[in-house]
Amino acid sequence: MQGNPIFMEKAIALATENVTSGHGGPFGAVIVRNGEIVATGVNQVTATNDPTAHGEIVAIRNACSALESFQLTGCEIYTSCEPCPMCLAAIYWARCDAIFFGSCAADAAAAGFDDAFLYEELKRPIDQRTIPTHNLLREKALSSFDAWRAQAGRIDY
Repeated sequence: MQGNPIFMEKAIALATENVTSGHGGPFGAVIVRNGEIVATGVNQVTATNDPTAHGEIVAIRNACSALESFQLTGCEIYTSCEPCPMCLAAIYWARCDAIFFGSCAADAAAAGFDDAFLYEELKRPIDQRTIPTHNLLREKALSSFDAWRAQAGRIDY
């Protein structure tokens, strides 16, 4: 699978326009199904005061809304830069069929967007992470999973 340069060019153009318009960071994404653009997204972190509003996340939200589905099976995502750990996880959760990216993580780091520490944090044991993280009321919290398993009309995902 090689991807379609036209869709990558669109993702890059969205990223550049987002910067030059003063709306946000240099990240854009396009979600495609059957050769057609389903949705786009640009980085809106500073515009919306939402640290999760990365271009890929915005595109996923828009595509899921447009397709009225929480899964993007059958879709490809074109993103102007290699996805950060959060975006990569979201792409996997959305079940996209393929990821195509323009610039790489090292290019983003050189521009001041360095995600290397996140990759390192994920490798650390919970009790050694930078942000103190503690397990609390586990037994009580398990009741939510019990309720889920007992829910007859649940939608598995």
